[in-house]
Amino acid sequence: MIAPSLFNIAAVVITLAALFGYINHRWLRLPQTIGLVVIALLTSLVVIAIDALFPAANFQGTVRSLLGQIDFHEALMKGMLGFLLFAGALHVDLGEILRRKWAIASMATVGVLISTFLVGAATYLAARGLGVDIPLAYCLVFGALISPTDPVAVLGILKTVQVPDSLKAMIGGESLFNDGVGVVVFTLLAAVAAGGAITPGDIATLFASEAIGGAALGLVLGWIAYQAMKSIDEHNLEVLITLALVMTAYAVAFAIHVSGLIAVVVAGLLIGNHGTQFAMSDNTRDHVQKFWSLIDEILNAVLFLIIGFEVIALSLSKEIALLMAISVPVVLGARFLSVSIPLTALRRRYTFARGTIPVLTWGGLRGGISVALALSLPNIPAKSTILAVTYGVVIFSIIVQGLTVERLVRSRTD
Repeated sequence: MIAPSLFNIAAVVITLAALFGYINHRWLRLPQTIGLVVIALLTSLVVIAIDALFPAANFQGTVRSLLGQIDFHEALMKGMLGFLLFAGALHVDLGEILRRKWAIASMATVGVLISTFLVGAATYLAARGLGVDIPLAYCLVFGALISPTDPVAVLGILKTVQVPDSLKAMIGGESLFNDGVGVVVFTLLAAVAAGGAITPGDIATLFASEAIGGAALGLVLGWIAYQAMKSIDEHNLEVLITLALVMTAYAVAFAIHVSGLIAVVVAGLLIGNHGTQFAMSDNTRDHVQKFWSLIDEILNAVLFLIIGFEVIALSLSKEIALLMAISVPVVLGARFLSVSIPLTALRRRYTFARGTIPVLTWGGLRGGISVALALSLPNIPAKSTILAVTYGVVIFSIIVQGLTVERLVRSRTD
């Protein structure tokens, strides 16, 4: 039997991603990320059905063993996500973001907090009604991990949907920044739920160090990379500089305890806007964009494949399945309020495109970050329930919302 080494696990995952990607491209014709989730999910359900009919086959145990070798939280939050966020930020128009900075900032901060507490309170009431035991503190933790929109899922869908530039900037900009805020809120609430004592001063310090420190680090390292690229014209070396920028920013951010997510986003915005305009030749720009597009496609394929297979690791009962179903409209309702409240307050000074609130509500997809945060929880009795509910919301978000958001955009913005 082949030993489950890191290389062998990577070989299996990449091979399945290529195989499922081929099946989707040839026959299903769904957006790549959604197609991979659908095929992996269907494969998982087939495996579960086979095990139910032929218990001796133990296919489910084999897949669970493989998934157990992958630390999804570690792989995503401390590895893949930095590359994915940088690749996404490269293609975001900084000028459009700055013109809508107050709307993006309010949704990424106040909006996340509103959603966190609305989802937490509603989940607690629903769980009590169904006889599912989840402490209020951990319901709020669930609210924190499910409230941020996932930049990987959102930016992946934006590639396939025609959205007005102003609205695209708001959707993409919010998704790039609210995950950093969401991780900080999740960290604070998880510490409180575990019995830690958190003061308002601790909260302010953590927010300042994570957000401001991450932005400053990304700006400094991005500027150094920009100056290096501006002084040469060698496309292979300049691609290598961007790769080093991402890895260094993420590594330094974790070492000095600032937000690596925000650091790579800021660095990506700087290189993708100022860098491509003033520091790169046409040849270099083409190579940099193609390199990061390839990185984006490969890592997206791996990420969404793993999400599709995670259903095998869930422990479900009738009550938990009902809670999963209830959580979908709860999260969507909280998303609607977390978008409409800040934007309604800003309408006195700013105008927004037609259909902004419904498109932002339905287009605010959840993805791998929520699953990774749920998996990072300590082994408490409520963990399996939180993971199952998180997975249910994520799957609905990626498949149902992802497949219908284009129709909504057309009907609301035309």
